[in-house]
Amino acid sequence: MSRLITRRKLISSIGAGGAGVMLSGCDQLGSSEAFGEKFLSYGNWLSYRVHRLIGASSMAREYSPSEMSPNFRTNGSTEPLSGEYQQFAANSFSDWQLKVDGRVRAHRSFSLAELQAMPARSQITRHDCVEGWSAIGKWTGVPLSKVLDEAGLLPDARFIVFHCADNIGLSTYYESIDLVDAFHPQTILAYGMNDAALPVGHGAPIRLRVERQLGYKQAKFIMRIEAVASLSEVGLGKGGYWEDSAGYDWYAGI
Repeated sequence: MSRLITRRKLISSIGAGGAGVMLSGCDQLGSSEAFGEKFLSYGNWLSYRVHRLIGASSMAREYSPSEMSPNFRTNGSTEPLSGEYQQFAANSFSDWQLKVDGRVRAHRSFSLAELQAMPARSQITRHDCVEGWSAIGKWTGVPLSKVLDEAGLLPDARFIVFHCADNIGLSTYYESIDLVDAFHPQTILAYGMNDAALPVGHGAPIRLRVERQLGYKQAKFIMRIEAVASLSEVGLGKGGYWEDSAGYDWYAGI
């Protein structure tokens, strides 16, 4: 697929009703026509497909240490109340295990120490909340791609789902991304924040950083990662807690 697509060509193709045809080259990445028609609203689907066409490999801006926010507020759930999570936290997560399963060749479990021993990446990026605030912080963790490679995705895997320890009402929080974002170099499972261990309020022991999307996609308190062929297999089928319960867009690209 050529990346040399002019704005005029893009607009004219969309205006002529040709967006589906023009963007069909991205289908192997999990954005089929059926996915667009059955899962996303038209506007969200179009934004998703255009972003995938012209910026699948683009990098989120990274900042200097001097630009880091002096205070990075917590938001949403700040401490899961389940007995299991509380026990993990009391033991400094030494006995916590990240499970990786679903459409993978080998189900795997990783301790926090094992994740920390894998190749790491640090990045200073801006967190943009759907509520309208932003903050800049430093995140350190293992690229998600390294963990997925250890498990080995099966050919029919299309989405990566993050199952979390925190409950909101009667529902356990979850989020999902496609394989493009899953294998993006800035998508990491962060266990460090601002050169210290990730605090509980920010999602310890690990949280997702998918830097090209809004804050509600950055799942905290991750317990399990599942590869799936379809998002209809999880929750109410819309791809995340807020997508299911409040109609948030599944693709929150920025």
